[in-house]
Amino acid sequence: RGGARAHSGGKMASTAAGKQRIPKVAKVKNKAPAEVQITAEQLLREAKERELELLPPPPQQKITDVEELNDYKLRKRKTFEDNIRKNRTVISNWIKYAQWEESLKEIQRARSIYERALDVDYRNITLWLKYAEMEMKNRQVNHARNIWDRAITTLPRVNQFWYKYTYMEEMLGNVAGSRQVFERWMEWQPEEQAWHSYINFELRYKEVDRARSIYERYILFRALVALVLVHPDVKNWIKYARFEEKHSYFAHARKVYERAVEFFGQEHMDEHLYVAFAKFEENQKEFERVRVIYKYALDRIPKQDAQNLFKNYTIFEKKFGDRRGIEDIIVSKRRFQYEEEVKANPHNYDAWFDYLRLVESDTDAETVREVYERAIANVPPIQEKRHWKRYIYLWINYALYEELEAKASKRTRQVYQACLELLPHKKFTFAKMWLLYAQFEIRQKNLPLARRALGTSIGKCPKNKLFKGYIELELQLREFDRCRKLYEKFLEFAPENCTSWIKFAELETILGDIDRARAIYELAIGQPRLDMPEVLWKSYIDFEIEQEEYEKTRSLYRRLLQRTQHVKVWISLAQFELSAGQEERLTRCRQVYEEANKAMRNCEEKEERVMLLESWRSFEGEFGTDATKERIDKLMPEKIKKRRKLQAEDGSDAGWEEYYDYIFPEDTANQPNLKLLAMAKLWKKQQQESEAAAMDPDKDIDESQT
Repeated sequence: RGGARAHSGGKMASTAAGKQRIPKVAKVKNKAPAEVQITAEQLLREAKERELELLPPPPQQKITDVEELNDYKLRKRKTFEDNIRKNRTVISNWIKYAQWEESLKEIQRARSIYERALDVDYRNITLWLKYAEMEMKNRQVNHARNIWDRAITTLPRVNQFWYKYTYMEEMLGNVAGSRQVFERWMEWQPEEQAWHSYINFELRYKEVDRARSIYERYILFRALVALVLVHPDVKNWIKYARFEEKHSYFAHARKVYERAVEFFGQEHMDEHLYVAFAKFEENQKEFERVRVIYKYALDRIPKQDAQNLFKNYTIFEKKFGDRRGIEDIIVSKRRFQYEEEVKANPHNYDAWFDYLRLVESDTDAETVREVYERAIANVPPIQEKRHWKRYIYLWINYALYEELEAKASKRTRQVYQACLELLPHKKFTFAKMWLLYAQFEIRQKNLPLARRALGTSIGKCPKNKLFKGYIELELQLREFDRCRKLYEKFLEFAPENCTSWIKFAELETILGDIDRARAIYELAIGQPRLDMPEVLWKSYIDFEIEQEEYEKTRSLYRRLLQRTQHVKVWISLAQFELSAGQEERLTRCRQVYEEANKAMRNCEEKEERVMLLESWRSFEGEFGTDATKERIDKLMPEKIKKRRKLQAEDGSDAGWEEYYDYIFPEDTANQPNLKLLAMAKLWKKQQQESEAAAMDPDKDIDESQT
């Protein structure tokens, strides 16, 4: 039993010891991030500063005998071979291996390595270049030629091989061999730079004829390519021509330019070709040929593609042309700009006006008509008058051009008729078009057509302006019966137009028919609705005054006062009575003022009553006695300043406003207020006097002594 206890006690002790050895997992209570954060960049920087990862360099080995050298070579070759065996496709391992053998002057071993590498990847350009450079570096010319031949045969589209090969042959002085390589290269139809390299090679050895033949072959080759690509390029033709010009073969250069123009034709015209051709002719002092070339190109190349052409032509004309030539090119340039504007927005009528103004200044009639037809074809898409207001002037200018500039009356009539047919008369019309057409027919001494046009306009779309124009025409022709009929039609159409009634009555007055004129006025003032009744009444009153019908004039005034109590009517009646020329005119005038003052006592607009009293006072000042003047002075109101509260639109207070009010002495309702105001003024005056006495006591003593 004791042993068991000891055993169990030892077991428990070992168990407790085992529990103590197991570390407990720390429980983090505060999981918030630390105030100072450490980044990976900081860790790397600290490692770099402490140089923890730097290894000491291997010790230098010095080879002292042949056995050590052979042993070193064996180990190095084994390393290279192992690297190649691991991954044969990594060409850098092969190149390093070959370059190491080359550094040991083991050329044959290096060749073997390069050949083995080419068996692995013969398409690797770097491998061929390193191989050939090794042979050239070690002056193995024939081996290098052999490698370049194999390279250009295997990979003929790699231009670098051809450049290196030709350069090597040229450096060796083998011009014929280099030319032969170039010829082999040209059979593959390389890119543009290869041809130019061949040409420059021949020029370095003064072989101009050979260079010309290469240019010929090249532009023919490029011509075939252009036909396939449908995008021919002119720069090679220009280079060929400049080559001929540089070597003073001017006839050949001109022929090249002419062949280029013929080759590209009118389908693929390029401004750069014509600019270069013109500059060549300019250098040869052939100014007329230059002008012809520019004009030929400008007439055929689209304007948006001829900006550079315009610029060079302008410079040429400024240098060698006259004023007319310079103006022509400027006009052409502006025409192009206007074409672009109207093409971008055909309904930009302002652009059309500018374009037509330019065309009319310096172009034949057919071209002007063509532009006008294009302009008027752009009819506004919406049938609203505001959209047609600018458009209609295109027709007007067109008709005026045909009549005044082209002297074509028949075409002018057609223009007017076409415009009038185009207008939607049921929705709106333009009276000016009808009137201009009628005036044109009158200038052509065709009065029936003019009357027919104006009659049609009144029937289709009657307007005040049309009636006035037609009546004015008949007045000039002294056709008064027609004028009467037109006025009757006009007043049936617009009975509220006071001006028409007045003009009709004035016509009858001129013709001496006073009764008809008076009857017209009576009809006019009897209309239920008028646009300017005050003008009509004034004209009627003036008419009766001219006829010296004073009683009828007074009657008219009384009838007018029954309709309105306006102060100007009373003043006008008073002035009429004053100017009537009768004995009791002053009495009548004063009676009118008295009556007006009584009638306007209850008028809300006090300013009107003040105006009446001012007029009365001026009358009494000129014609009245002292008693009448004193009486009118007593009737004059007193002008006082008042304040009233303002309110904003939302009902809130907007402050106070000062205004002037008039208080009439005969208004009994305001008498207490007047007394209060008088007492206030007296008190204010006394206050001012007492303040002045307090400010200057000496003055009071002096006054008391005196």
